[in-house]
Amino acid sequence: MLTVNAYAAPASDAPLEPVRITRRDVGPKDVLIEIKYAGICHSDIHTVREEWGPIKHPLVVGHEIVGLVAEVGSEVTKHAVGDRVGVGCLVNSCRECENCVAGEEQYCLNGNVGTYGSVDRDGTITQGGYSTHVVVDEDFVLRVPEALDFAAAAPLLCAGITTYSPLRHWEAGPGKRVAVVGMGGLGHMAVKLAHAMGAEVTVLSRSLSKKDDGLRLGADHYHATEDATTFEELKNSFDLIVNPVSAPIDLGAYLGLLRRNGTMVNVGAPAEPLPLTVFTLFRNRRSFAGSSIGGIRETQEMLDFCAEHGINPDTELIDASYINEAWKRVLSSDVRYRFVIDAATFA
Repeated sequence: MLTVNAYAAPASDAPLEPVRITRRDVGPKDVLIEIKYAGICHSDIHTVREEWGPIKHPLVVGHEIVGLVAEVGSEVTKHAVGDRVGVGCLVNSCRECENCVAGEEQYCLNGNVGTYGSVDRDGTITQGGYSTHVVVDEDFVLRVPEALDFAAAAPLLCAGITTYSPLRHWEAGPGKRVAVVGMGGLGHMAVKLAHAMGAEVTVLSRSLSKKDDGLRLGADHYHATEDATTFEELKNSFDLIVNPVSAPIDLGAYLGLLRRNGTMVNVGAPAEPLPLTVFTLFRNRRSFAGSSIGGIRETQEMLDFCAEHGINPDTELIDASYINEAWKRVLSSDVRYRFVIDAATFA
């Protein structure tokens, strides 16, 4: 087994620290990836702090991974040594249920295997991308197009697909009015993607502090939700609202912004329940929905779409020694708009 450098959370309330972990031997269908860059996702923090449920510590997180293929198993046909590849939130699924067969492994009825914190096929707990290498089944390894900036591409494997999937499912495009709640790591990707799809894009942010960024990234309009008149001015306006915020919001106020047959979809996952008055849905036949990342086929589609349209996340490249400080800044919304770790610094 390969022993590699990584950064792990030893406990829910402890700073991450350097560790050595083992990766399984490369099997016939496996790909060994030398990680080059790993994105920091708010999900990493939620998971380590057990805000979404108990986990087994120590844990190496990170599910926004890009790197180079270092070795392939004897039966691998999709990837070759030297290829630019990526790994997102999934590293396995049952492959047999109706959702997996449909190419939506994120909804595997028998439970998919997450890139970190899940029980792997050998009974161990999966460890994520805050490390120098990872071994992944070839079917869950993505091709990273040459047109994408390699370092900046890492957040596409979560932030990108998490926003792309609902935009595609609810058919964002010409003639559709799309609102994005907040201008964080996911929000800024939703703006870029919805704009590239041809939708009319509005950002609904707490203040106007990031208005210039929002307009630069492709928003047509930008409104401050701290201004109570915003909700009156924009009522019955949108076909789709994408909410990436992982904190409680006033659902009734936002649902009131939907026009007839409009949908608000949550991709952020607050730890607390969100109260909902169903009468708000009755008006205009509105829908409230959720969406979780995307399957492997759709994730590859997203990467190719971003390459075609020149879409890269806005990122800040950091060394591994800065991870704990970066986490503090994520929690205070002090990043524009995604941290990416240079994996060479894990060494």
